[in-house]
Amino acid sequence: MSRNNLKNYYEILEISTDATTVEIKTAYRKLARKFHPDINKTPEAIEKFKEITQAYETLSNPQKREQYNILNGIFKNTQQTTSSKKAEEEYRNSTSKNNKNTTKTTTSTTTQTPKTKTRSQFSILKIFKYWSTKFKKNQRTKENKKTKKGDNITTDITITPEEVITGSKRIIHILTTQTCPKCLGHRFINGGKCPNCNGTGEVSKRKKITVTIPKGIKDGAKLRLKHEGGIGKNGGQNGDLYINIKIETKTKINFDKLNIYYNVPISPFEAALGEEIKIPTFDGIIKLKLPPNTSSGQKFRIANQGIKKNGKIGDLIITVSIEFSHTLSDDEIKLYKKLKNLSSEDLRKNLMNEN
Repeated sequence: MSRNNLKNYYEILEISTDATTVEIKTAYRKLARKFHPDINKTPEAIEKFKEITQAYETLSNPQKREQYNILNGIFKNTQQTTSSKKAEEEYRNSTSKNNKNTTKTTTSTTTQTPKTKTRSQFSILKIFKYWSTKFKKNQRTKENKKTKKGDNITTDITITPEEVITGSKRIIHILTTQTCPKCLGHRFINGGKCPNCNGTGEVSKRKKITVTIPKGIKDGAKLRLKHEGGIGKNGGQNGDLYINIKIETKTKINFDKLNIYYNVPISPFEAALGEEIKIPTFDGIIKLKLPPNTSSGQKFRIANQGIKKNGKIGDLIITVSIEFSHTLSDDEIKLYKKLKNLSSEDLRKNLMNEN
């Protein structure tokens, strides 16, 4: 253990302080295979694997390794020692060269050697840079370790008028994320990026969820399913799933609160004579007695045939429209011609006088 109470990464990887990059990588792979949680099921395996990975990530990076060595007073075979020796050698060569060019009667003065001065300045600068980087890294680490709620997810679904009236259950699929099961979120395996998550620590996952559509839901309503969104981090709760509801518009059925508005076609003879017509609904068949001379666009209200919700029941409001068949038989055409000859009323005579 170092004098700064940091973990000794060299001891963790079981290597010497002058180990090469290849030796560091070889040691990591050996220990990673031994303590990987997928292989080693002992309780301490996970913590040991984390220590090994942390040690490897530091010592395999030349800059991080140099900073670590400086902090722990390990100057052997570091860039600091190399730079210091180089400065000392340059100084000696310079002194030797100058001595050859001076006379023997020259008096030399004793000064502080550049070796000591250069090493001191170099060490202080390196340590300052290291602690500055360490402080920023610690701040990021604290942020990363904070409990964080998962992201909320929003999706849209389109429902039919029948689902509005009767309610339903829908199965939807959403795309969310989870911690990579291969590297357990550590991003590295055997000295390289995890191939399962490509070094992100997370993987995408499709999730199947059953959604209950309540009766009488409105177009544009939003359903919230708690904790069905993105996965939380560091023990945080999952996010929520929000579902935007859209109702099919290409239909003859519309809604207003608990009332149902239904457009129903009728034939010309049903409108003229007044007939009892049968209307299919989601709850069965209902009958409506049309009065004689019913006009297109006329409305009829049937009480208590709307949406049932919270002990209240709306009405069914029917709007009729007169429509003609596009496949008239010869007999039907003859009858229409006969009606034409019998009719004497001009329906458009007052058209220009109406406001």
